[in-house]
Amino acid sequence: MTLREKAGQLNQRMYGWDAYRRTPGGFELTDALYAETERFAGLGALYGLQRADAWSGVDHDNGPGAEDGAALAELVQRHVVDAGRLGIPTLFVEEVPHGHMALDGTVLPVNLAVGATWDPRLYEAAAARAAAELRARGGHVALVSALDIARDPRWGRTEECFGEDPHLAARLTEALVRGMQGAGGSAGEDFAPDKAPVVLKHFAGQGATVGGRNSAESELGLRELHEIHLPAARAGVRAGAAAVMAAYNEVDGMPCSGNRALLTGLLRDDWGFDGLVMADGLAVDRLARITGDKVSAGALALNSGVDLSLWDEGFTHLETAVERGLVSEESLDAAVARVLRLKFRLGLFERPYTTSELPSPEAGRILSTDLARASVTLLRNPDGILPLAPRASRIAVIGPQAATVAHQLGDYTAPQRPGTGTSVLDALRRLAPPGTDIRHARGCALTGGDVSGIPEAIAAAVSADLAVLVLGGSSARTPETEFDANGAALAATDEMTCGEGADLAGLELGRAQHALLDAVVATGTPTAVVLIQGRPHVVPDTAAALLTAWYPGPWGGEAIAEVLLGLAEPTGRLPVSVPRSAAQLPVYYNHKDTEYGGYVDESAEPLYSFGHGLSYTSFAYGTPRLAGLDVEVDVTNTGQRSGRSVVQVYLRRLLTPTWPRTLELCAFEGVDLAPGERRTVRLSLDAGQLAPSRTVEIRVAASAREALGVRGQSLTAPEDTPR
Repeated sequence: MTLREKAGQLNQRMYGWDAYRRTPGGFELTDALYAETERFAGLGALYGLQRADAWSGVDHDNGPGAEDGAALAELVQRHVVDAGRLGIPTLFVEEVPHGHMALDGTVLPVNLAVGATWDPRLYEAAAARAAAELRARGGHVALVSALDIARDPRWGRTEECFGEDPHLAARLTEALVRGMQGAGGSAGEDFAPDKAPVVLKHFAGQGATVGGRNSAESELGLRELHEIHLPAARAGVRAGAAAVMAAYNEVDGMPCSGNRALLTGLLRDDWGFDGLVMADGLAVDRLARITGDKVSAGALALNSGVDLSLWDEGFTHLETAVERGLVSEESLDAAVARVLRLKFRLGLFERPYTTSELPSPEAGRILSTDLARASVTLLRNPDGILPLAPRASRIAVIGPQAATVAHQLGDYTAPQRPGTGTSVLDALRRLAPPGTDIRHARGCALTGGDVSGIPEAIAAAVSADLAVLVLGGSSARTPETEFDANGAALAATDEMTCGEGADLAGLELGRAQHALLDAVVATGTPTAVVLIQGRPHVVPDTAAALLTAWYPGPWGGEAIAEVLLGLAEPTGRLPVSVPRSAAQLPVYYNHKDTEYGGYVDESAEPLYSFGHGLSYTSFAYGTPRLAGLDVEVDVTNTGQRSGRSVVQVYLRRLLTPTWPRTLELCAFEGVDLAPGERRTVRLSLDAGQLAPSRTVEIRVAASAREALGVRGQSLTAPEDTPR
């Protein structure tokens, strides 16, 4: 291969939607694609050929749907293979954050909702479904957020995190890799036709940016980096992840895409990772702030361990960088080999145009609804007003989120066809017992201070037995949104309150929503608040019941209605702590126990702690028993309804009698129990979790807050425990 051809394999410069245009008979390729393949004697990778959203401008009028996505991919691939001297196929790289981000793709609940399920097996099935859809449409590689840890809920991308805990994120990351790549892909073998190599993003520490501001620096010490922000990546690598994406943020002053200690010293040398490292969008060019120009920026990224760029100019000059001695040809060859190896594992040289059968849309809907149902988390229900049926014959369904599907979807979502999905209002009308009188009033807008609709909401609440008040935020993007070159929103517009580029200084829902809440509660009608949100918002603890469903996807309204009516049990548990105010931050549970006090004007404790979640039944735990590194506990359903208990095992380290200790989740297991049923749950601990301490306390509880008050059993690590 020539230097030009090698450099071409490491470039992913085009926006995929610029490679084609729709015609009356199908699609035609653009001059931009012809110029790109001519420039590099081929094409290493193409991002977002089937991406559809407000940023790309792709919708159902001009983009590929389920019926013709594979045909478009084949059209582009045939051109790429024919255009290069060596006939090397390109990699089609697609966003699969919560389902394939393409027209007609199955939209799943966002990662924060997945974290609330505490159910890796269910998520593995959903991930497998997303991979099958991607490959059936001609796509190859899935970009999936998994590694960011939610440490500051002001960050707009909190919805892309599995939660605040490294162990929970690690188990779900493993499930993601298993589901998408399958056994063969995880073992380094060829990928099955319905499996996709996954790019885990973002590596590393992006969830700890200063002030919760997107792409800002991360002030991380080595302990916090390794104990909090790297375990999910380590688990993904061990599971066989094909690739990782270097994050935007800095770690100790060095941007991740130029951080050789991180990408080569740790990831490759220490962890033995032999997969692909991809840069985030335009991150290589940002290194020019350090190096002075984009040629040397590309050289720094390649020498640090980046193999594949994204939209950058810096990697287009790698030929020049070699000629100037900034990069050795051996380093260039190593990166090219990793790109080609992935193409071989996908079978692209033998079968460049092969796709698998498109999975059933109905099966996708069922999986999405199952995930949504499992994520609904009941936070408060002291008077037992939930479930609603059969006590309520008149229900007022109120709020800006009650009758909309668009705000249930989250960021990185393709346009939906009219009629797709179910709102909370529609689902309640369909599922409530016959004869139930359901009245609706919007009450107020999602953002702003307009309260003109509140009188109508008050009237609806006064005439009802119970009120369901559906509030929250939205990550919906519109064509009026102003986007940065990497797709992040430059400013929040319309009803946007969350997502990439929509960071908040405060966590309140807004004046109008708070006024609506106060007005409805003041009527005296028992009120259940439902939150549809991409981050834990601060909500006054005044309603009779409170539950959160995060962004539950198109059919989340059905899942929420089932839980409200008692047709399904609330089984979700909090993946993040819910603060009382933004002024408390941080409130994550696994901080060092240095016996610091609270505030003079506010409690230092979260309103609801990590792991919290109520049920319509009750559970009792027996005394935990230790058998080697296994923990056994008897769990009994002591209530009148079936339910799911999530048994949570925490470690509390005892390094020395005076050393600060940390509470850490180390194992969990969900168990479904009928009324009166008792079952022994056995959870295995990893000996490596005990390092570097000699002795730990084992605490079995139903939340982090409960674990702090539970007396633990001591366990001494064996002499051969890894240190």
